[in-house]
Amino acid sequence: PLGQVLATFPLFERIPLSDRASMAGLLLATLDCLGGDEETKEKYDRMTAHELFIRFGLSKRLVDDFVKPTLLVGLFKPPEELSALVCMELLYYYALAHQDSFDVRWIRKGTVSSSLIAPLAAKLMEEYDVEVLGGSRVTKIEVEAKEGSSSERATKVEYVSGWGDAAVTQSLDSMDGVVLALGAKGMKAVIGSSPGLAKFDVFSKAASLNGIDVISTRLWLDKKVETRTPANVFSRFDELRGAGGTFFMLDQLQVSDQGYTKDYALTTDEERIAEADADAAALWGLEPDDPSCYPGHHKDRGSVLACDFYNSNALMSLSDEDVVKTLTEKLLPEAVGEFKDAKVLDSWVQRYPGAVSWFSPGSYTSRPPLQGAGPDKLPNLKCAGDWVRMGEREHGAKGLCQERAYVSGLEAANALLDSMRLDSMSSGGATATGTKHTVIPVREDEPQVKIGQEVSRNVFSVVPRFWVR
Repeated sequence: PLGQVLATFPLFERIPLSDRASMAGLLLATLDCLGGDEETKEKYDRMTAHELFIRFGLSKRLVDDFVKPTLLVGLFKPPEELSALVCMELLYYYALAHQDSFDVRWIRKGTVSSSLIAPLAAKLMEEYDVEVLGGSRVTKIEVEAKEGSSSERATKVEYVSGWGDAAVTQSLDSMDGVVLALGAKGMKAVIGSSPGLAKFDVFSKAASLNGIDVISTRLWLDKKVETRTPANVFSRFDELRGAGGTFFMLDQLQVSDQGYTKDYALTTDEERIAEADADAAALWGLEPDDPSCYPGHHKDRGSVLACDFYNSNALMSLSDEDVVKTLTEKLLPEAVGEFKDAKVLDSWVQRYPGAVSWFSPGSYTSRPPLQGAGPDKLPNLKCAGDWVRMGEREHGAKGLCQERAYVSGLEAANALLDSMRLDSMSSGGATATGTKHTVIPVREDEPQVKIGQEVSRNVFSVVPRFWVR
């Protein structure tokens, strides 16, 4: 039971142990919430995380210095604007269930888009003759009644390719199936122009939810700055204007001449240095044969940072220059003094309004189900994303995370294949072919978590929960 305290003790040394101990009651709520049925989860969802923290006696310092900054970078909103249910899921997934995994991972090379999505798209096109329409946006989905049945089918998808004056509207007709891998902003746009979908309450409810603003930045510096850890969270800075903030030292995370794992450990120093030089060149956007890429140049390169702001609505109106100044003149130097002497050689700022799922209080029942309107109403349309309710296909990856979004996509494809097979059987047509994806579960909960959930279920089957209603 004390494993999490011991595992994280070096990370939060400025928070007194007495304040950390005040979090014990929250563990009880987490076990009860995630071990309960759908009705229990809906009760927690109607409560704000802030209200739950007060009822369970979390100290103000623990909330201000640790819990609130963690939620701002984990769920992108402060506790008073978040569902208690999803906060419990976050606590469970990132800390409670597996006590030695209180961390996140950063991809070693490139970005998720360049290192994962682009190669996947290329493989699909080359080996499976799939056409990937990159840079296209769905604008409308049409549905039609299925002959001889009370159900309907998604039959046509309209989309726009290109931007500005070069934008062209096109369509895909006679659809076998559709997966809506959309966030709140995309759902609003598609449902707003698709009356055939809007008549289903699951889609109109999902389109009523809102998203969260995010700002991403990259900074290339003239000198290397050493930090205690490569992944860092800004906490309690007035310059954040209510946002959450992180900064990741990409030169520490993606460039190393020491080898990364046994698979990456190269046999000679020269090969390891060459690997690090290539990684540094990619990080700086240089070709390996660039004159500045001499042997060992990675040691002389300055630091490269990825800095992100979440719940950034109060920062969205700032100019790119002012966003960079906020980081380089205020936040970074106050976090690590050595940043005061570093100069910015290049920078990149991108805004994403309403781009991230907002798990607001009471939103659980409005989040789209993985099965969409249901196999009996609209069998060939499913939903995917970190915000979907997965029902009987629920997975251990919880909260706002790429793992959950990925798994929901696999499960949506599996559900679509099931529906297509049932449809072909009922119509007497050819059976739909395809192999369902294997979905790897997270590793089992630790024994104390399993025992705690069982005890919680037994106790609260007879004792009322005084903190939810």
